[in-house]
Parts: sequence; C-alpha cells; structure tokens
Amino acid sequence: MSKILIVEDEESIAELEKDYLELSGFEVEIENNGTDGLDRALKEDYDLLILDLMLPGTDGFEICRRVREIKNTPIIMVSAKKEDIDKIRGLGLGADDYITKPFSPSEMVARVKAHMARYERLIGSGQPANEIIEIRGLKIDKTARRVWVAGEEKTFTTKEFDLLTFLAQNPNHVFTKEELFSKIWDMESIGDIATVTVHIKKIREKIEFNTAKPQYIETIWGVGYRFKVNQANPRLCGGFFICRKEWHISLLIVTIKY
Repeated sequence: MSKILIVEDEESIAELEKDYLELSGFEVEIENNGTDGLDRALKEDYDLLILDLMLPGTDGFEICRRVREIKNTPIIMVSAKKEDIDKIRGLGLGADDYITKPFSPSEMVARVKAHMARYERLIGSGQPANEIIEIRGLKIDKTARRVWVAGEEKTFTTKEFDLLTFLAQNPNHVFTKEELFSKIWDMESIGDIATVTVHIKKIREKIEFNTAKPQYIETIWGVGYRFKVNQANPRLCGGFFICRKEWHISLLIVTIKY
C-alpha cells in the first residue's frame, strides 16, 4: 500500500485530504508542523507527501527545495493563488505540477495517481530490487557494492567488500582465518592467511567508531572472527538481515495558502 504524509496546519483540510486519499487505497499520516514534516519527509520513505505552504516552523517552498536536493520526489503544489509568478516559483523549486484552488478532491487524487504512475515508469519499477543488508547503522548494498556507516558512504576494495558482506550475511557465526581465506580468496588456505587479519583491520577502520572496542566484527581469540549481532535487538529488514530494497515513490503536494 502506498504511504502518504500530509503536512498541514489546518486539521480540517488535512482530514479531508486524508479521507479522499484513504478511499483510494492510500495509507495516510499527518503532521501539523512544517519542521517536523520536513524531518519526516527527509528521513522516511513516502509514496506521496501533501504539504501546505504557510506552515509553522518551515514553509512549503523550503520543504520542496530541501526534498528536491536529495530525492527525485514528484511534487504537486496546491495554491489559492492563480498568478503565474507563484506557479513559476513552485515549478522552479522542482515541483512537477501545480493545482489552483478551488479544486475537486477527485481531481487531486487523479493527478496523484498519474504522477506516481509516471514516476514508476521513469525509475523502472519492474527492475529487480537491490539486495540490502542493514544492521545498526551499517548499510551494505550487495547489488551496487556500496557501503554506508551512519549515513556516510565508505569506499571499500573488492576483497574488503566481499569479506564484510560474507561476515554480515552470517551473523554470530565464528569463522577461522583459514575458512575466511578460503571463502573470500576462493582457494585452499595454503597461502598467507595473514591477509585476512590485514583486511579485517582495514574494514574496522572504516566501519567501527572505536576499533579497540569493535561493535561489528569481533575477534574470538584463538579461533577467528564473527560479525556480532545483538539477538535481542537486531535491526531486521523483512524479518531477516537481508532484505529487498523496494523502490519508494514519493509524491509531494504543496498547498499554498494566503
């Protein structure tokens, strides 16, 4: 089910929009403050955002600008003003459409659906989703071979990435250096297994906040290494550590009120 965030300080308007959207099968959430709405719009994934312009904290134009900086979110502005300058400003900030008041709620829903369908076509929603491993602030995109720590992307060599991914896919399993050498370097452990230690050290320098007290890759003295996960509170995706990253389609409707 597509999820929508409404940021609107007039509760009656927000509830009306919510009712029509829910009748069309959307899941809807409401924020009455612009600053809180912006925070949720940036941090969470929505299939549609509805924003009033004159909001306490942060106005709709600013929210539109900030969202467009980091997301290709389709944006529809809704305004009581019909002057071209308002439309030009809104579209210039990255809005995809502009609806003037009064308008039919059914028309609003129709435009929402049309823009979402167009965005799906643009991003190629039929393509296979990326395979993601996400544990306690560490995010590994297996498909794109990219790694983020607390939202910051880190650069890994091929073997560093392979070793980290292998350990993360087998949480709390202890592997000897010989086993890791064989798995990652694809050969029997007849070479120099010290390379495993070197790669573990380099990985820790990139993902650990304190390499002396690692929270991810733990040394089991006399045995080897394991990727440590707190069984009581792991961050799971879809019930397991590996999840499929769905394409999130977000549509932002900015209501301009004067």
